[in-house]
Amino acid sequence: MSRVDTRAGHLRSQNSQPQRRQNRFLRNATDPAPTSTMSFFRGLIKDIKANLGRDDDDDTSSHGTVSSFVLFSANSDAAILDRAIKAKGVEEGYIMDLLVKRNNEQRQQIKAVYQQTFGNALDKDLESALTDHLKDLALALLRTPAQYDAQQLRQAIEGFGTHEDILIEILASRSNEQIREIKKAYKEEFDRDLEDDIKSDTRGNFEDCLLSLCKGARSEDTEVDKAMADIDARILHEAGEKKTGTDDSVFIDIFTTRSDAQLRKMFERYAKHSDVDISEALDSEMSGHFQECMIAIVKCAMSKPAFFAEKLFQAMEGRGTRTETLVRVLVSRSELDLKKVVAEYKKVYGKPLQQDILAESGGALETVLLTLCGSDD
Repeated sequence: MSRVDTRAGHLRSQNSQPQRRQNRFLRNATDPAPTSTMSFFRGLIKDIKANLGRDDDDDTSSHGTVSSFVLFSANSDAAILDRAIKAKGVEEGYIMDLLVKRNNEQRQQIKAVYQQTFGNALDKDLESALTDHLKDLALALLRTPAQYDAQQLRQAIEGFGTHEDILIEILASRSNEQIREIKKAYKEEFDRDLEDDIKSDTRGNFEDCLLSLCKGARSEDTEVDKAMADIDARILHEAGEKKTGTDDSVFIDIFTTRSDAQLRKMFERYAKHSDVDISEALDSEMSGHFQECMIAIVKCAMSKPAFFAEKLFQAMEGRGTRTETLVRVLVSRSELDLKKVVAEYKKVYGKPLQQDILAESGGALETVLLTLCGSDD
């Protein structure tokens, strides 16, 4: 039994050996996942007063599950990867164990040394050596965060149909700086402008909302202007409930330019001008992908860890598992706030995230996902 399989077996015994469901990773990423969006959303709204002073993007450095490897040597790691790739049968366990225990900056150094020493691109060699979701996970770990987001956005747009949920997830949850880096990486890798591709693949108010998010112009002021919050709440009420035909442009302008803290205060004030809360207003005034995008903005303003915990739950809920979503969320949050996401998952769903992953996966992939999650403290 390999080192990877031994560790997975130990973790499984610690979680009371949950019943494994078969063939859960055969589901396509585009299959719909069961949701309870509005109930989740209203649950956040109920806690709004307790959340008004929080800002999940402050001090995220200590809340990642992946950090720099202390005894790091790019030369040694590159040599280990070369031997593992060339070994008979490919030692995938060693490859993934090494990659997942280095942070992104260290992986970039390994890539550079590997290229210089062996004359091949590490990602290309791993693409040939690994298969299926393990390959996708390895390649995700080797990209910079901006490159990975850009690649995910490109995949969501190109080909037949558009995966709107990925566009929404990334653009609604990233900071101004992250969005600027994503657009730069998108241009460098694909020689295309992200905004132009969004225009060609989306329409109407949904397009307008995504393009506004893509500007990366949201206020990042942590101070709350109570007077502005009250004015915004009144303006939204008049543009929605009190108007025949919602003025969506007003909602887009406020939702995509105010800071998270400012939005939270505005949500509280909205109830002073209306008989319903903001969740019910969005539910009644909007529909389709535009509504989904606006709701995602609100969820992220309230709590990004809760937003991503819900994404993970939905990826494993019901029939089949959306493995691509698991990989995307765990990799993208691993050095930011994944500890908070894991804690929120347990708080909301009453069981550790690790337990559900054990029930939904197997082999080396299972172990890497568990390692990304960290311990269940």
